[in-house]
Amino acid sequence: MPFSNSSELSPSFILASLPGLEAAQSWMAIPLCSAYVLAVLANGAVLLVVRAEPSLHAPMYFFLCMLAAIDLALATATVPRILCFYWFGSREISFGACLLQMFLIHTLSAVESTVLLAMAVDRYVAICHPLRHAAVLTNGATAKIGLLAMARGVLFFLPLPLLLLPLPFCGPRVLSHSFCLHQDVMNLACANTTPSVVYGLTAILLVMGLDAVLICLSYLLILKAVLRLAAWRERLKVFSTCIAHICVVLAFYVPLIGLSVVHRFGKDLAPLVHIVMGNVYILVPAVLNPIIYGVRTKQIQRRILSLIHVTDR
Repeated sequence: MPFSNSSELSPSFILASLPGLEAAQSWMAIPLCSAYVLAVLANGAVLLVVRAEPSLHAPMYFFLCMLAAIDLALATATVPRILCFYWFGSREISFGACLLQMFLIHTLSAVESTVLLAMAVDRYVAICHPLRHAAVLTNGATAKIGLLAMARGVLFFLPLPLLLLPLPFCGPRVLSHSFCLHQDVMNLACANTTPSVVYGLTAILLVMGLDAVLICLSYLLILKAVLRLAAWRERLKVFSTCIAHICVVLAFYVPLIGLSVVHRFGKDLAPLVHIVMGNVYILVPAVLNPIIYGVRTKQIQRRILSLIHVTDR
């Protein structure tokens, strides 16, 4: 497919196709579409259940609603565009649309990281200072944390597209993924990208990196408190309240780290690896998060089953 004839001032980019599998992309889009539909239904169900069930009107479940909304927004910002490419062959994405998509992906990822940290703090206070939990994490405080998470993501990652805006792009402008990421777009610029590299790395370390360290610290303190309990059964019962959150943290950070490693050290890897890792990073948390909490939370299970039963009637 020929590249865009757009000028360097307003370039367009070519989304990565599955190498050697271009003819089968329309069929391979079916599992991607199925995963997206599952993510929309599952996260939508979590939002509806928490809203309808008064017993779930607590900070932990409000944070879960934030995760569901973030995952819905992140998947919707990327997957429909990928499906248009796979089904209709629309590989070209404009410079403005690419920068907007890039901003949404990085900002929403930062917001999700902050919410995961807030959930870790919620578990720490609930286990280590149970008498202060209701006073510290009120519904008002939870709403403020959500707004702070959004503001933090926007403030840290808004400069990324602004730093790329004045750069010239020349030669083949083929991305490594089926959507736009800062590292990917930046590598296509034919100019000095040092400010963009330094700021991008700094933002990642100060947001996702710092959040990961603080989450680990929270669980070290939780583990220390749990080990003080005399009975093993009591220890397991208390720590089991953290299992769902730990799984959600791993579902977010493992694909994030994997994608970062592929970008940093995977220049010689097959293009298919980059595409698969990118899709995993976008869809795995969106699909797994509501399933994990649905399995671990009896109130959510009962409410969803009751909704299904009413629908069947």
